[in-house]
Formats: sequence, C-alpha cells, structure tokens
Amino acid sequence: MPKTPLPKTPVLSAFRRIVVKVGSSLLVDAKAGSLKHDWLASLATDIAGLHKDKRGIIVVSSGAIALGRAVLKLPAGALKLEEAQAAAAVGQIALARAWSEALGAHKVAAGQVLVTLGDTEERRRYLNARSTIAKLLEWHSVPVINENDTVATNEIRFGDNDRLAARVATMMSADLLVLLSDVDGLYDKPPSQAGAQRVPVVQRITPEIEAMAGASESATARGGMLTKIEAGKIATTAGTHMIIADGHVPHPLKAIADGAPCTWFLTPANPVTARKKWIAGSLEPRGALMIDAGAVKALRSGKSLLPAGVTKVEGAFGRGDAVVVRGPDGHEIGRGLIAFDADDADKIKGRSSADIAAIVGFPGRTEMIHRDDLVLGGE
Repeated sequence: MPKTPLPKTPVLSAFRRIVVKVGSSLLVDAKAGSLKHDWLASLATDIAGLHKDKRGIIVVSSGAIALGRAVLKLPAGALKLEEAQAAAAVGQIALARAWSEALGAHKVAAGQVLVTLGDTEERRRYLNARSTIAKLLEWHSVPVINENDTVATNEIRFGDNDRLAARVATMMSADLLVLLSDVDGLYDKPPSQAGAQRVPVVQRITPEIEAMAGASESATARGGMLTKIEAGKIATTAGTHMIIADGHVPHPLKAIADGAPCTWFLTPANPVTARKKWIAGSLEPRGALMIDAGAVKALRSGKSLLPAGVTKVEGAFGRGDAVVVRGPDGHEIGRGLIAFDADDADKIKGRSSADIAAIVGFPGRTEMIHRDDLVLGGE
C-alpha cells in the first residue's frame, strides 16, 4: 500500500493504514456493567468513514474480561487467573458481537483475531498472523484484535493492549497507531498540577520524555502512560507514527481529524527493515546488557556490540533471545538478539573477542550482538 508523504505537522488524512487501540474503560461502563453502545456506535461511524475512504483500519480492542464479568454478574474485586480466563471466554463472544453489529450497521465486516505473546515473539507465527490480518484487509474487512485472555497466563501475556497495539502496528507496517486514552496526551507534569502543559509533538522518546510519563497520571493509573511510552518506542522505531488522544469524547477519530488536542509521536527519518521491526517490537526481553560509553559510540557509528564494551549482564536468557542494551546511565539505547546464553555472556563481558574460545570452551561469534541483530533507538 503506497504511503502519502507526511507534512511537517501530521494530520489524520495523511495516513493510509491505521491501528486504533480501544481500552476497556472506553467500551464498558464499570458501574453499570454494560457496554457503552452510543460511544461504540460513534467510533464505528468514524472507522466506517475512513474505511470508505480506502484506508486500512485495524482495531485492537480490550473489554472481554470486563464484559464477561458483567454478563456473569461477578462481584467486584480482583479475579483469580482462572476466573479472569473464564470471564474472558464469555466476554469475548459479547465483544465480538458488539463490534460486528456496530461496524455491520455501516455494511463493514469485522473479523475477530485473537493472539498470544507467542504469535508475535516466534518468527513463523508472527508471519502467519501477519498474513491472516493482511488477507482480512485485502477483503476490505476490519480486523478486531485482542489478546487471547482465555489461554494467556500471567507469565506469558502481553499485560497491556497499548504494547499489543504497537506490536500489531509494526507487524502490519501501519502508518499510524492511535491510542485512545483517558487523557488527551502526554503532559510535562501531572495534569492536575497548576501550569501543566500538554506536549503536542514528541520528535524522539528521550529519557526526559520517559520521566514525564512517570509523572503524567494519578497514583491509581500511573503505569498507564508509561506503557503508552513503551508502545511509542516500539511503534516509532519501526516507522509507525503514534497519537495519544482523548477517547471519551464521541467520534474520537473525527475529533483528531478536526484538530482536537493530542500528542503526536513521530518516527525517525530512517525506519528499520522488516526483520529489525520484529526485533525492536520484542515485548519480553529476557535480560539486559550494560555497556560503556565507548561501546555506545561504536554502536551509533554502525558497529556490532563486542564483549569488551559490556560491563554488566542481567537476566536469565539463552542464545538468540532478545535483550535490552543500556548505556552507562542506565537508559535503554537499543535491543538485540544475543549470541550467547547468560552464563557465557557474563564470563566474556569486558574481555577481548580473541579470548572467547578459551573462556567458554568453544569457538563462537566474536560479537555479543551482531549489528544485523541490533536495533538502536532512533534508527
């Protein structure tokens, strides 16, 4: 699908393939225990308008557990894992029906796609999921995607649909990811504080931007903005722009198109290749490598990560797993696929590549992470 060149100030009409993430609180009235039909109908109208304009629209929707709880009339409070999974089994039917009816009112077919972490972390399953969603788009349907809560466990689940939406956006080479939220963007300090300013455009996610995210929401929802920033890292590194916008208003996508307040996260000038999109979007890094300033400079000049530049090894990972690479200040500078398991990586850190065979007992790669297996922030 050809992409329209973007103006300096992005507008919704410039994008051809859009992923829209909808959270449970937008879809389900927790107090009444029912679906917000009028709001969903307004969003479906927006989606149908974009769809009619020949834009590919993908929805990532939460709400299965919340709807299942309402249908089953479960008491308030935290659910055990098996209870949440059973509630999701009931709620997923209601959620799929709601989306099918809302989009069907505009003669737009909805296709349900349930995914687990393995569907994006394992390359073959990743490609299969991508092909399925691509075929739905080819058939002019709207894929409605959710984590498969009926089988996902606490150990393997995505944990939040912001990052799931970012993963889907990168998988499908989307131009834009829209996170419909409880707030209308990223603020430089808690919005309730006097003088708080919304950040209209984020050119690059820096440690300063991450610090803002940690202070952008209330104590009860503090993690929400942090996961959105994590989603932004995944999306923008892979060449997908992102918006955080207020989802509580009627017709939220039309509001964005009409210039409603929001925060845009822009992509770098040189988006990465398809393989590196997969690496960058890895949601469950198994460990981390701390590296020195010299190694940071070498990586940014296009070189591989050698053992000599590694100062600390964290986590229990195996050869080929995704790991985070952090600079001397502890901030993430990239992610890559490690060429050694954790024990051997710890043994060779800080050492010359020529010493690897003698230390680990077998000849291996001279690089800890090869440049082809590494994605830096801003690439």
